Amino acid sequence: MSYLRQIFTRGTPQSQPIPGSDQVANSAGGYAWPVDDFTRLQRFLILGSEGGSYYATERALTAENAQAVRRCIEADGPRAVETIVALSESGRAPKNDPALFALAMAAAFGDLETRRAALANLPRVARTGTHLLHFAQYVQQFRGWGRALRRAVGDWYQARPLEEVALQVAKYAQRDGWSQADLLRLAHPRAADPARDRLYRYVVDGYDAAYGDGTVAAPRVIEGAQRLASTTEPGAAARLILDQRLPREVVPTQFLAEPVVWEALLADMPLTALIRNLATLTRIGLLAEDGGYTRSVVAQLADAGRLRAARVHPIQLLSALCTYAAGRGLRGRNTWEPVPAIRAALDAAFYLAFGNVEPTGKRTLLALDVSGSMSGGMVAGVPGLTPRLAAAAMALVTAAREPRHHIMAFSDRFMPLDIQAGQRLDEVIQRTSGLPFRGTDCALPMRWALERRVPVDTFVVYTDSETWYGDIHPAEALRAYRERLDLPAKLVVVGLVANSFTIADPDDAGMLDVVGFDSAAPALISDFSAA
Repeated sequence: MSYLRQIFTRGTPQSQPIPGSDQVANSAGGYAWPVDDFTRLQRFLILGSEGGSYYATERALTAENAQAVRRCIEADGPRAVETIVALSESGRAPKNDPALFALAMAAAFGDLETRRAALANLPRVARTGTHLLHFAQYVQQFRGWGRALRRAVGDWYQARPLEEVALQVAKYAQRDGWSQADLLRLAHPRAADPARDRLYRYVVDGYDAAYGDGTVAAPRVIEGAQRLASTTEPGAAARLILDQRLPREVVPTQFLAEPVVWEALLADMPLTALIRNLATLTRIGLLAEDGGYTRSVVAQLADAGRLRAARVHPIQLLSALCTYAAGRGLRGRNTWEPVPAIRAALDAAFYLAFGNVEPTGKRTLLALDVSGSMSGGMVAGVPGLTPRLAAAAMALVTAAREPRHHIMAFSDRFMPLDIQAGQRLDEVIQRTSGLPFRGTDCALPMRWALERRVPVDTFVVYTDSETWYGDIHPAEALRAYRERLDLPAKLVVVGLVANSFTIADPDDAGMLDVVGFDSAAPALISDFSAA
């Protein structure tokens, strides 16, 4: 494309900073704009740093993000805590671990007001027993167990209804080397009534010590789990699960291969657990084409309200779809024959989980960075989900809603990408993964549109912003496009790695930087494009 140099007469090679800008060197040797620390915080909370990136190891990327989180806490601790809580509660992030990690940092490194805010909001971020145990592991790295921290953990148990506490300690007895007994010993909350006192004793000393005298009845889930542990016959176990509404986590391992037990669990299974266990339900024969259980599962996956209430993130559905469609797990030797209706339901649920995004009718160019750097690391800790594959999935969300769109792929040149809105996600993922790895020139989408004089209202570039190859910066290419075609084109940069770079000029109101796989991202793109 050397002839394009004659079109772009005013430009700076991406290996150099734009004169007069505050660009910094990115990890690939090119130059981009640094994102501010609160943007970095949002990227970390949504994308995490598991698996690192193509240019940074997991350890290095986590350390960089931790430093950015700490700067946010020191600059404006209450705002940092508010951001952590809001993203955690909204369900916009696929995993809660980054929020727990950041809250632990706020509880350790903030000023007095920030530490108080972090501990006061612990129940809002640590919503389950396993969340609380993860938080304990994180906060232990940063500070000691002073009175305020012990009180906050004690209040976590005290403020919940008795049956809810019983359910949490039964389901999540231990994680990360911590147990609920460890936390109760540290916090030592004073029970307000005998029933709660017996529950705490049960967690610390066992069933006989708490309920052996028969004077206080055990909560339903504790009593049921105790009886289930001594049951030997699958039918009896299934009846007990139904009667006591017991969760899968308290079911002894020997029963987890029994269809009758899974039938009982299905009667009251939360949606997130159902999604995690689709492969098992198929393997043991409960899910079959046109079966009654299959119809029930499909109906649940098609319920947008239920997906929202359960905080099912799109990335959970994408991960489930790719694993389920493969017919085998990443670990172990189990295989299954995927049921087409379940595959289709997971595909449809992925789009539903992003919410209702109104089409703008704008002319949209969806440009997927498929360069080598997009093939490294994993998004939100999902094995096999590289930024490159995540970009293809996210692009389809906008493509499905915007009738006037182009989809293209680029690296240091244009890449063939035969995908269309309406294709099944797992097929698109497979097709995208087969593209060759090359360098990165994020100016190519604008150059391509200008050379062909394609009218575009909004360029949406899915990238890690590690651009370095081209002889003009993306922001300069966009301005040239606007000038030559006399169109007020906009640029949305969808960042898919929790690094500190963006190709969007922060001083240009027509450019927007958003976080990839934020469940609110398609709506943000739509609103920005329509404005």
